[in-house]
Amino acid sequence: MAGKGELFQRKDDKWCFRVKAGNGEIVATSQAYKSKDAAKKTLTKLLAGEYAGDIVEVEA
Repeated sequence: MAGKGELFQRKDDKWCFRVKAGNGEIVATSQAYKSKDAAKKTLTKLLAGEYAGDIVEVEA
C-alpha cells in the first residue's frame, strides 16, 4: 500500500503536514506554515519527488 500526505491545522491556526508510510507510520513532519495553500504546495512537491538535494549528516 502506498503512503500518503496529511494536512492539518494546529491550535495556533498554522498549517502543517505529515507523511505516512503505507503501514500508517509517520515518516516525516513539516514546519508550520501560515497558510493551508503553502503547506499543501510543499507537500505536493515532496510527494512528487521534486526535492532532489544532497543528503548530509549533521550533529543533533
